[in-house]
Amino acid sequence: MEYVYAALLLHSAGRKIDEDSMKRILEAAGVQVNDAKVKALISSLEGVNIDDILKESLPVAPTAPVTAPSEEKKEKEEKKEEKKEEKKEEAAAGLAALFG
Repeated sequence: MEYVYAALLLHSAGRKIDEDSMKRILEAAGVQVNDAKVKALISSLEGVNIDDILKESLPVAPTAPVTAPSEEKKEKEEKKEEKKEEKKEEAAAGLAALFG
């Protein structure tokens, strides 16, 4: 699998997928390089349009429509903010009692 990842990395960087580049990437990743696997992958990728393959094989997730926050959400957020403010006030009052 590392070999395929190296090929995809080279492709996404716009570099030519050749033996030397593949070996350097794999060695940098700490993979013990098998020359036969590198040659086999490169030969199998000759004449293949990787962009087309990726477009066909990757499913496109439907996007949810963006909606404005509902009134309920706004009210809940306002209540949370009010509670936070009350807690700060209570904490300040408690400190004032200690030093006051």
